[in-house]
Amino acid sequence: MGCAHTWCTRTALPVLMSICIVDTSVFCNILEVPNLCQEREQVLQRLEELIDEGATLLLPLATIYETGNHIAQNGDGRQRRSAAERFGEQVDLALQGENPFTPTDINEEDELRQWLAQFPDYAQQEVGFDDMSIVEAFHDECERHPSRRVFIWALDDDLSSYDREP
Repeated sequence: MGCAHTWCTRTALPVLMSICIVDTSVFCNILEVPNLCQEREQVLQRLEELIDEGATLLLPLATIYETGNHIAQNGDGRQRRSAAERFGEQVDLALQGENPFTPTDINEEDELRQWLAQFPDYAQQEVGFDDMSIVEAFHDECERHPSRRVFIWALDDDLSSYDREP
């Protein structure tokens, strides 16, 4: 099952530009998840721009898990199967380094314990564990790459407000 879009097999240029953390809202549009892809054209256009700019596109595990859950809960059986196949293909290509996305590192036990300790503060602000893990990935990337722009690409105002210029 091949993808008709040029971004499917393109990899980001090796230029040290922005680091973009991809949120579930964006990934659902990219994969055309039923009922969750109303902004697909704009998202695909922005994806092409980011690839052309040489941005590093990080795919957090929370985004992968949430997208999989959304696929299982939306559309009819045929639509879910088709979306699940696109999802599997693109995540597998990302794991192989053959598309523009790079999955984030799988969390170490110590990092997970730290997140669990921080979660009550996030929960008090109505931020779920999945979004908290994306915000923490943002902070980690900012610390690792002080000379690069780091931002969360999301379609909601809360997560999209995370944008740090060098």
